[in-house]
Amino acid sequence: MVTLQNHVGKISFSANFFTELIGNTVTSCFGVIAMNVRGFRETLTAALPKAKKREFARGVKVDYKDGALTIDLHISLMYGVNINAVSKSIINKVDYTVRRATGLDVEKVNVFVDAIRV
Repeated sequence: MVTLQNHVGKISFSANFFTELIGNTVTSCFGVIAMNVRGFRETLTAALPKAKKREFARGVKVDYKDGALTIDLHISLMYGVNINAVSKSIINKVDYTVRRATGLDVEKVNVFVDAIRV
């Protein structure tokens, strides 16, 4: 949970807010087929019916340190797209969307292309 203090009061952002916002942003980018699970724990969680996250929220990890966010994304791309161009587009779009929605600084966006699908 990220909490900001301003002149009016306190604003708290949940981890679920960030995964939904970022997941929606990434899946709307050209060439992205799906968000992938990040590791063994998330793979097991995805298999449980009551603990399932929405598909676009999988593969998103957000860390908040020293007033800035670090975002890790695990994605699958469609075959034939320019991986470098799509990755740069995702980085710019996520950075812009998070800054605009929350006012928080984004230190880094890491994109991990886990699969290419036909």
